[in-house]
Amino acid sequence: MFGRGGDRFAVFIKRAGAAEPGSLGIVIGGSGNGEAIAANKVDGVRAALAWSEETARLGRQHNDANVLSLGARMHEVSEAIGFAQVFLDTPFSDESRHTRRLRMLTGYERTGELPPVPTGAPAPPAV
Repeated sequence: MFGRGGDRFAVFIKRAGAAEPGSLGIVIGGSGNGEAIAANKVDGVRAALAWSEETARLGRQHNDANVLSLGARMHEVSEAIGFAQVFLDTPFSDESRHTRRLRMLTGYERTGELPPVPTGAPAPPAV
């Protein structure tokens, strides 16, 4: 069901309840990249790819990630367990700069419209 040619990451994540308020989940793949991309397609999921304890911590602390993505080919089992433990033990900081950014992302997800450029910020390059 989850092997080559039959990957159903997003379906699995949704059925596992990772998008439920207050719940946390972990996805594991070869590098963890595809799993993070697929997880982020599920409404309510904010998946973070971790490659160190610091990135696992920051995923929760700064981004309120509710799914951790790990690469099984990238880490020893004990190391991956350590990342998962840090992720599960770390609360969201709830700092205003982080909540503001999350509101901006949520707004973009709902409307497809980018937030206004802050006053005094350089204009984006013309495309």
